[in-house]
Amino acid sequence: MPGSLEQLDLGVQIPYHFRCPISLELMRDPVTVRTGQTYDRSSIESWVATGNTTCPVTRAPLTDFTLIPNHTLRRLIQDWCVANRSFGIERIPTPKQPADPALVRSLLNQASSISNPAQSRLSALRRLRGLFRDSDKNRSVISSLNAREILIEIVFSGTDSESLELNHEALALLVMFPLTESECESVVSNGDRVAFLSHLLFHSSIEVRVNSTALIEIVVAGTRSPELRAQVSNVDEIFEGVIEIMKNPIASYPRALKVGVKALFALCLVKQARQKVVSAGAAEILIDRLPDFEKCDAERALATVELLCRVPEGCAAFAAHALTVPLLVKIILKISDRATEYAAGALLSLCSASEQSQRDAVAAGVLTQLLLLVQSDCTDRAKRKAQLLLKLLRDSWPEDSIGNSDDFACSEIVIPSY
Repeated sequence: MPGSLEQLDLGVQIPYHFRCPISLELMRDPVTVRTGQTYDRSSIESWVATGNTTCPVTRAPLTDFTLIPNHTLRRLIQDWCVANRSFGIERIPTPKQPADPALVRSLLNQASSISNPAQSRLSALRRLRGLFRDSDKNRSVISSLNAREILIEIVFSGTDSESLELNHEALALLVMFPLTESECESVVSNGDRVAFLSHLLFHSSIEVRVNSTALIEIVVAGTRSPELRAQVSNVDEIFEGVIEIMKNPIASYPRALKVGVKALFALCLVKQARQKVVSAGAAEILIDRLPDFEKCDAERALATVELLCRVPEGCAAFAAHALTVPLLVKIILKISDRATEYAAGALLSLCSASEQSQRDAVAAGVLTQLLLLVQSDCTDRAKRKAQLLLKLLRDSWPEDSIGNSDDFACSEIVIPSY
């Protein structure tokens, strides 16, 4: 959006009173403070958020931080943008106003009151969900009014046919929030609640299944207690449900794969769960879907592969997939430093457990990749794993390979317990 002073060279002068006194850029959402001065909403909110308690222009104390939308000025700015569109200036959109805390409180009361008709409660939840999506300001307001505790209660309230739609709508809103540790523990420590979430993993609606998966990931990742985390691993259906979510085609519901791999990684942090994750088919789905992940999700998927390779069943399952070793070799130095570290760690486990995996890695060109890795700016852990792999595979290199060269002293490396 052309609105900064750098745009003066285009042949159009931005009127002084259209610029925010703080940012000196064209205002997109002008608001007036108690002193009568007008600022762009984002600029004055940042000013106040950093601890300032005075008006930036007048330096007068701001005892009231209410921001009043300046609709007249905003319309004048929009008209000016339209008049100067030949200079490449786009019309600023009409901003959505932040939710009134009184309205949010009323909607939460309406949604939580069991004496209200189900349709009224459902309508309140849907309106809250819309407000939450509109802006960060709305999210902050809703979070500050005890919304998470209210939503948790609604999600796990009655399970009759009339209540289920309420459960699902509250769940869709709840997974948008970060939960505190105590809120996470209130879910994982309750067997009935965990069982209900596992049941939702097989619901006919993909949205309900994905939201249930998302909440499982949130509460498991947000719980520090190993004992409470382990309680979740006692429910075998959870692993099957999460794996099924990851099989969903990206074209039909893109969020499913992202949420699924986050949940799978969180579950694998519980050591007792890893064998069950493998038995549910995690190895095949992780390798098959690896090319479909975006960077952050690919890192998480590779971290999950490395964790699962630490158990014998996991090593065997990944080694049995023809694409595992070639894909891991190919990924080295391709996605990110973290991805490289996880891929090298998984290869180290696989090659330590299987001579066939060693031969597959050599055939896939792992030598070149590892030598490039140890000379790169990658993490020290990744380099250490690469050096261990080079030593492990030294007897497998072709005779004319640089792997047998004295230039690379793998023999000096001490293999730590892994």
